[in-house]
Parts: sequence; C-alpha cells; structure tokens
Amino acid sequence: MSNPFSFTTCYQLDKAHFVECFEESVAVQRPLKRYAKSLALAAFGFLLFLLADSDPYVAGFIVVLGFIDGLSVYYQKPWWVARQMLSKEAGSEVRLSFDEQSMTSKSVYRENTLLWADVVALEKTARGWLVVSKAGKNYISSSCLSDEAEAFLLNHCSPALIKS
Repeated sequence: MSNPFSFTTCYQLDKAHFVECFEESVAVQRPLKRYAKSLALAAFGFLLFLLADSDPYVAGFIVVLGFIDGLSVYYQKPWWVARQMLSKEAGSEVRLSFDEQSMTSKSVYRENTLLWADVVALEKTARGWLVVSKAGKNYISSSCLSDEAEAFLLNHCSPALIKS
C-alpha cells in the first residue's frame, strides 16, 4: 500500500511572482479587439460633437472616457501588478500544500482551500499551472513545485480536466 501524497512549499508574493501570474493567467486578445470598446466610445463622442445639438461637455466626456479606457487596456499589466504590489499581502510568504483531497494556500492574511472535486479545469502553461474552479482561477508557478508535485497534478486530476 502506498502512502498518500502530500506536498508543501513556500513562495514569496513579490513583483516577479505577480508578473509571472499575470502573464500566464490573462489571455491577451488581438490588438484591435482589445481596443474595440475604447474606439467605440471615442467614435460615439465624436459623432455627438458633429451630429447632435447636445451639450458639448457630454460629448467631450465620452471621448475622454474612450481615451482613458484605451490607456487602461494599454497599461493593463503594469496597472494590475502595481495594484498587487500595493496590497497588504505583497511581500508576504505563502505556504502552498496539496494532498489527495485539496490544495491549500495560507499566508498571514488569508487561508484558501480548494477541493480537487471542485476543480473544473487544470491547464499547464509555459511556466506553471492554472487551476480553474467555480470560484475562479488560481495560478501555481512551476518554480515552486517539485517533479513529484507536477506528476501528482498530471496523474491525480482527471485527464478530462487537463489542458495543455
């Protein structure tokens, strides 16, 4: 009879981790599609300037709103990383452990347990794993996993869940 699998590791929530987490978990759309909402807002604002007899401040506001939305798309990654670095958890150490039943991450501020039965999909990325559940996505960097832990993720989870 084999012993049940158990794995524990620790990692730091630093800038490098946040950058890797963003790069591996956010799907980037084609450039024109990313800016579609921004362009639509700006075009609508310009149309209001030209065609409507409404207050020009409203049209100007909509144009500026489109411009700001375009900036948020362009600077999406640095903005997200900066927000994470300003959070109270930045710089703290996280203890990640998983066994046959669940995956648990624990820091000074938060403890989160995810049962493997609640996992909807498990996706291998270039530098880690995306664990998708009904509650959302979790990213696990391969840099903090041993070969045995990665083999456990591949073998323990249902093959129907694993994407690569």
